[in-house]
Amino acid sequence: MRLDKYLQVTGLIKRRTLSNEACKLGLVSVNKVKAKPTKEIAVGDIIDIKLAKREIQIKVLQLVTGNSIKKSIRDEYFTILIDKERKPAENEDFWESDKNE
Repeated sequence: MRLDKYLQVTGLIKRRTLSNEACKLGLVSVNKVKAKPTKEIAVGDIIDIKLAKREIQIKVLQLVTGNSIKKSIRDEYFTILIDKERKPAENEDFWESDKNE
């Protein structure tokens, strides 16, 4: 399953276009390597997501077979390893947090 699709279907990022954009800007990495939205993910992969207000690290437990899953069973598809709040600089744009890295 593609990375951008997995992020959207599991609800980690609300829309696929946003997950696609986050990947293109280098805000998402898989196994410590910045990943393109087309990257195929597998069970056991570690995904890091750095957004404006949060940094999340998850471990993929299983892949999604359909186009959606219920909120009540999301924890069957991934486990959250790290979930911390970030305080961006006042002049930092939502998408620009890791642009210069």
